[in-house]
Amino acid sequence: MGWTYRKSLKFGPFRLNFSRGGVGHSVGGRGVRYTKGADGRKHTTLRIPGTGISWRRQVKSRR
Repeated sequence: MGWTYRKSLKFGPFRLNFSRGGVGHSVGGRGVRYTKGADGRKHTTLRIPGTGISWRRQVKSRR
């Protein structure tokens, strides 16, 4: 198994995510989060805090 790297910096509801693949960002709170990864994929995540239950969906471009 190879090594990996991941680091996050939080600025209120904004988060910068650094990884070996590049830089991504996300915005949101405990229940809803919108993420754009280093690979360019976009996701929306809905959670029920404290339960471990979440729903994640990739956001498709409108081209």
